[in-house]
Amino acid sequence: MRTREVGTTGHQVGAVGLGCMGMSWAYAQSSRDDAESAEVLRQAVDAGVTFLDTSDVYGAGHNEILLGEALAGRRDEIFLATKAGLVVTDMQTRAIARNGSPEHLRAAIDASLKRLGTDHIDLWYLHRIDDQVPLVESWGAMAEAVQAGKVRYLGLSEVTVAQCTAAAAVHPVTAVQSELSLWTRDALGHSSGAAGSEPVVTTMSIGGAPESGDVVGWCAANGAAFVPFSPLGRGFLTGAIDATTELESTDLRAGNPRFTPEARAANARIVDAVRAVADRHGATPAQVAIAWTLAQGPHVIPIPGTRRLRHLVDNIGAADLDLTKADLAELDNAPKPVGTRY
Repeated sequence: MRTREVGTTGHQVGAVGLGCMGMSWAYAQSSRDDAESAEVLRQAVDAGVTFLDTSDVYGAGHNEILLGEALAGRRDEIFLATKAGLVVTDMQTRAIARNGSPEHLRAAIDASLKRLGTDHIDLWYLHRIDDQVPLVESWGAMAEAVQAGKVRYLGLSEVTVAQCTAAAAVHPVTAVQSELSLWTRDALGHSSGAAGSEPVVTTMSIGGAPESGDVVGWCAANGAAFVPFSPLGRGFLTGAIDATTELESTDLRAGNPRFTPEARAANARIVDAVRAVADRHGATPAQVAIAWTLAQGPHVIPIPGTRRLRHLVDNIGAADLDLTKADLAELDNAPKPVGTRY
């Protein structure tokens, strides 16, 4: 697989990473299979997918334990990213809240190291900024972990350009992770979705920062990687989900405004635009959707999530798909989505 550098760290990783959340959390729980997920993790590393993304909040620590056990003995082969700053307040409903206090973050890094079975994290993100705690306090506590050798680099998630700049004044920002896909372009400084709607905190989701500005551009100008999560629009852009698809009540998407039957019917126009480009290249819609994020800059490293080997193989293929200027213009002009992202 082609590789990309993580910011200016000198670390080369596979151009397509792997988001591991869905192996433990957020999607249909009836089909969760830890043994299959562990095999996907091992096969991913074998195929050159070396940028692996988890968080202490995914399954209240379960996802970190899964990665630690599945990849025992292979730590040197991967660039490991995890996050802190969110806590589960109700496991049954998967309700979460923000906690960016220095005390919480100091305890969180030690707990993550133990669950992951490692003595250091390559990239540690502040999962969300806590409105009740000054960013410089949270970021300063995280910088302490770098100084202590527990973490190599720090990142931010779902932030504005102003917040990136404020954090960078305290300690370098190596990466920013935010949602980016053909139907969510906020991080490019574009509006996506219905006008006048801001992300809100709900069960199983915590929105990011509205009006973020061109965070992708900020990263390029400041030597940071930009890491898109949900580049496949939570699976919708693959074409595998339509208006008739039944979603389990345990599935995050069941309560998402873009996944009501009416919204899915309307949003099929976006998938049609992706499929048209895919057909010209003999590719899949998933590969085109991921390749579009890769085309946003050489510093962009998408982390599509999956717990199925066949989807992993499909996603990896995006690294070798070169979209033309005409393809990109066509995709850039795809219809806006119906429904807000949270």
